[in-house]
Amino acid sequence: MPVSREKEKALSARMLNLGVTESDFEESFIRSSGPGGQKVNKSSSCVYLIHIPTGLTVKCQRERSQALNRHLARRLLLDKIELMQKGFIAEERDKIEKIRRQKRKRTKRAKEKILTAKHKQAEKKVLRGRVIIDD
Repeated sequence: MPVSREKEKALSARMLNLGVTESDFEESFIRSSGPGGQKVNKSSSCVYLIHIPTGLTVKCQRERSQALNRHLARRLLLDKIELMQKGFIAEERDKIEKIRRQKRKRTKRAKEKILTAKHKQAEKKVLRGRVIIDD
């Protein structure tokens, strides 16, 4: 299963954005380890990628295909480079921001609105009580 053209273009755009070129990478292929039997023992599908200027390394053996592992290794290495340059990855920042918003205290107005809604609901429930007939 080869990598699509769109994903390749997105990866190259991201590399350009971070100021990384293909010549900055040193790539070697290793035989994968783990389950897979003869296929794994014969083919070198594991990719070991080194970013020479920073010294960051990535080893990827997620898939059986060497081409797919090359793409995944580059993506992982760009994540690490972005983490080093910007301090955090954009998606990670979004997750942190979402958690912060969830944990933020409610305003006084929001609390009042919730309480009035609860009081209205309680009044409805009281009206559902037993009907008393006076003769």
